[in-house]
Formats: sequence, C-alpha cells, structure tokens
Amino acid sequence: MNAYWAEFLTIAVAHALAVASPGPDFALVLRQSLSHGRRVAVWASIGIGCGISSHVTYCLLGLGLWLKNSPTALNVAKYLGAAYLVWVGVQALRSRPHEGDLDLSEGDAAPTNSAAWTQGFIVNVLNPKAALFFIALFSLRVSPDTPALIKLGYGAWLVLATMAWFCVVSVLFTRPEIRRRFLRHGHWIDRALGVVFIGFAVALVLAKFR
Repeated sequence: MNAYWAEFLTIAVAHALAVASPGPDFALVLRQSLSHGRRVAVWASIGIGCGISSHVTYCLLGLGLWLKNSPTALNVAKYLGAAYLVWVGVQALRSRPHEGDLDLSEGDAAPTNSAAWTQGFIVNVLNPKAALFFIALFSLRVSPDTPALIKLGYGAWLVLATMAWFCVVSVLFTRPEIRRRFLRHGHWIDRALGVVFIGFAVALVLAKFR
C-alpha cells in the first residue's frame, strides 16, 4: 500500500504542476469567466474535467500506447485541435467593450450550460499535448502490477482535481471586485486571449510529437 501512496503522490504532483501552468484550458476558463460569468466558466471547467476522463480512460484500457505509436491518429488530433482553437480565438478577437459590469442573468448572449461544457470538453480532448502527458504519466509512473481499482482511483483524482482547480479559477475571476478591474479593459483582454488561442493553434501545428 505504501508503494501505491508513493505512486499516487508522484502522479498528483506532476498533474498539479501541469494543470496550473497556462494553456488552452486555463485561457478558455479565464475568457468565459470575464465574458459570461461564473455559471458558464464552471460548466466549461466541468467539460475540461470530462475531457481529462477520456484521456484517463484510454490510458487505463491500454489504447494510449497505440495512440503514442500512431502518427496518423496524433496528426488528426493535432489538426482538429488547432482548427478548433483558431475558431475559439477568432470569436474572442471579435469581443466588444462592456458597458459597466457584466449582465450575469440568463441572457441569450451567454452560452447554455451544455454549450459551455462542450467547449471545455473539446478544447481539452483535442489537445494532443494533454494526451501525451497522460500517456507518459500512466506508462512511466504507474506500475503494470498496480491493481485496476487503484488505477481507477488515480484517474478519479485527476478528473476531480482538474474540475476543482478550474472551478476555483472560475470563482476567483468572477468575484465582482476582481471582475470590474478586468472589465475596464475587458475587450482588450478578450482579444489578447484570442491571440493566445491562435498562438496555441500554431504551436500545435508546428509541434513534433515523435
């Protein structure tokens, strides 16, 4: 059991460092927080966590090794992910100035819960860097002798920890005093995030995963 705790701590620390670093997931939650408020950002965070569950699932099923050794599959994910990030970036670049604080009512302008969830899920699941991170984590840090139930526990932790982190980000950036400071120049922040999304897309296209 002590060996499993050491294994778990290694996985938890590696994941914490990865999830806290700026990336497409963080940029998406930040944009949703500033543009549409807490509800949309939290649902996007849940979608990101569900995206993590897909990576964990194929790693537990052994499909991760196939993906790692399949340039075609990785390239498909790479170009799909890049195209989607460009689309999200273009939407952010079209942001307009806000007058006063956000209208956080259930207005037509804000995405529905399912739309926010879908956006978070797609941004995460189509990121090949995330895929390779989890493949490496499970293939290099988890022993083949570790029981399946323990591995499932690792996966549950990764999903829940990811959701919790991005929900914290959602709450932080939708606090009125913090939000108002950002919204003074919010459309410029949104447009800057659009450039960031497109930059991530370019980096994905140029990245070599082998």
